Amino acid sequence: MENEDRTEMNKSSLMSLIWLTLLISAHLAECVPEKPKRSALNQLTRTLLRNYDCGVRPVHNWTTPTTVYIDLTLRSVLDVDGKTQSITTSIWYRQVWTDEFLVWDPDEFEGIKEISLSSEAIWIPDVIISEFVDEGKSPPIPYVYVNSSGSVKNKRPIQAVLACTLEMYAFPFDKQNCSLTFRSLLHSVQEINLALLRNENTTAKDRKQFMNDGEWELLSIPSRYRLSQQNETEYAYIQFNVLIRRRPLLYVVGLLIPSIFLMLVDVMSFYLPLNSGTRITFKISILLGYTVFRVNMTDELPVTAVRTSLIGVFFVVCMALLMLSLIKSILVVKLLHYSEKEVKEMSVSACLLDKYGSAGHVFTESALTSIKTLDHINPSGDYELENSLDEDLLSLNEIQDTPTGLEWLLRELVSLRLAFSQEDSESSAQSEWLALCSKLDCFLFRLYLLVLGLYAGTLLLLWVNWSFA
Repeated sequence: MENEDRTEMNKSSLMSLIWLTLLISAHLAECVPEKPKRSALNQLTRTLLRNYDCGVRPVHNWTTPTTVYIDLTLRSVLDVDGKTQSITTSIWYRQVWTDEFLVWDPDEFEGIKEISLSSEAIWIPDVIISEFVDEGKSPPIPYVYVNSSGSVKNKRPIQAVLACTLEMYAFPFDKQNCSLTFRSLLHSVQEINLALLRNENTTAKDRKQFMNDGEWELLSIPSRYRLSQQNETEYAYIQFNVLIRRRPLLYVVGLLIPSIFLMLVDVMSFYLPLNSGTRITFKISILLGYTVFRVNMTDELPVTAVRTSLIGVFFVVCMALLMLSLIKSILVVKLLHYSEKEVKEMSVSACLLDKYGSAGHVFTESALTSIKTLDHINPSGDYELENSLDEDLLSLNEIQDTPTGLEWLLRELVSLRLAFSQEDSESSAQSEWLALCSKLDCFLFRLYLLVLGLYAGTLLLLWVNWSFA
C-alpha cells in the first residue's frame, strides 16, 4: 500500500511539474514578438528571381525569336558640328519585349500586376545605335517595369553624340538628315527580331516633345524596318531618319545684311567726283571695314574640311569685288593724271584722243595769228595785216635798239594774250580728257554692276533652290 501511495505521489508531482512548465512556456511565448510576414511584393520578387539567369535569353523554346519593340522621341538638337561631322541630340528611347520567365498570377500576390526590377538582375537585349560616337550626360535609370504577362518596358533618356554626314553647302539655309539605326550587336534575326512600337506615320509626325524654340526646326522622323545580311546571316535593323532645318534669321541679320550694306556703300562710292581725290580713300576704308567684319564673324561660320559653303564663297567674292572696285578706281585716276605727251605715246589712247591732238594744232595756229596781227600795226594809224607768216615772225623777233613806248606796250599785250591762249587751250584739253575718263569710269561702273547683279542672282537662286528642295 505504501508503495502504491508513493507512486501516485510521484505521478502527481510529475504532472504538476509538467503543467508548471507548460504555463511558463506559454507565458514566455506571449512575451516574445511574432516574426513579421514578408510582403507580397517581396515574395513576388524573390519568386521571380529565385532561379532566374540573366545571361540566358528568356524563352522556353530556343527556336522562338525574341521580338523587341522600339520607339524614339526626339527632345532637342543640342549641337551640330560640321568639322567633326557629328550631331548631339537628346532623345527618349523605349524598348518593349516579352520575358517568358517573368510571368505570374496576380491573384496569388494580392493583385500585383506590375513591378519594377533591377535592370542588372534580368536579361536585357543588346540593341545599340550604330551611329553612336560618344555618350553625353544621361541620367542612369537602374530599373525596368515588368507586368504579369511578362512584358518588360525599358524607357530611358539618352544624350548621345552621333556621327552624321552633314551638308553645310547651303548654310544658313541648310537641311540635315541624320539617321539613328538600332540593331542587335550579336544576335541574328532568328534570335532577336526588331519592330516599331508605333506605326510609321505616328512616329514621323510626332513633334510634341521637341523643343521647337532653338536654332533647329524638326521636320519629321520617318522610320523603316529592314534586314541586312552579313556572312550569310540576317540581322534586323530599325532606322529613324531625323530631318531638321536650320532657322536662318540669326545669320541673315548678323552676317548677310551687314555684308550687303557694305557692298551698297561701295557701289554708291562710284558717284564721288573722279578728280576729287577722295574716292580711293573711301574705298580703302570700306575694304578695311569689311576685313574687320570678316575677322569678327569667323567663329559664326561653319567649318568643313571637304566642301566650301555658299556663304563662304559669298564673302570671298564680295571681298574680291571690293578689291576689283578699288583697282578700277586706281586705274581711272592714274589715267586721268597722264600728261598729253604720255597719252600720245599710248597706242590705244592715241587712237581715242585724236581729237585732243587736233585741238593742240588749232591752238598753235591761232596763237601765231594773234602774234602776227598785233606785231604789225602801222604807226601812222593804218592797221594793215600782212599775209606772210615768215615776215611776221621775223618782224616779231627783230630786236630794235631803241624801242618806243608804244611798241613795248604792244609786245607786252601780245605776251599776255599768248599766255591766256595757252591756258585756255590747256583747260579745254583737260576738260576733254576728264570727260573721256568719266565715260570710261561710267562704262567700268556699269560692267561692275552687271557682274555684281549676275553673282547676286546666281547665289540667291542656289539658296532658294536648296531651301525648297
